[in-house]
Amino acid sequence: MELDHLAVAGETLQAAVEHVEAALGVPMQPGGRHVVFGTHNQLLGLADGLYLEAIAADPGALPERQPRWFDLDRFSGTPRISNWICRCDDLAGALRDLPGGAGQPVSLTRGDLRWQMAVPEDGILPYDNCFPALIQWHSPHPAPLLTQQGCVLRRITIRHPQAEELQRLLLLQDDRVAFEVGAAGFEAEFDTPHGRRILR
Repeated sequence: MELDHLAVAGETLQAAVEHVEAALGVPMQPGGRHVVFGTHNQLLGLADGLYLEAIAADPGALPERQPRWFDLDRFSGTPRISNWICRCDDLAGALRDLPGGAGQPVSLTRGDLRWQMAVPEDGILPYDNCFPALIQWHSPHPAPLLTQQGCVLRRITIRHPQAEELQRLLLLQDDRVAFEVGAAGFEAEFDTPHGRRILR
């Protein structure tokens, strides 16, 4: 299991994009639409093969499957980091070794990209959505295709009342990923062309 990318949700895609751009001081670039879940996104390439996406329900789309992924049907309030995504080479195998609730593989495409994502039936990931969404890529990873804006993820902190239990469940060795006991939520620290910036 490896850190793949971060998702910032908003009530609208424009709100999510503006939140990221204001926090980091760099522009995002166009992404696309996810027909299965009726969502759309924009993207930001990060160093070290990572990326960040701003995502929201697409008001012009009728989803083929509901509830939507990333618990977007219930999303409200200010834009914020809503999820972190980890990739694995064998999604079905990883899910067999994890507690129930992490989801079942759903096959997805966007343009030339093909992947499977573990999505729970109710769209809500364990530990109040602080459990990572698991992904397996079946096409080249999108990160090398994205324009670099000079941003490096230094740390993503996952906070939850049961953070220690969550950490023990995950076979993840990454010094950039930290777990802290507290109210459920995320905080990410980046190096940017404008210095150290925080995104929540």
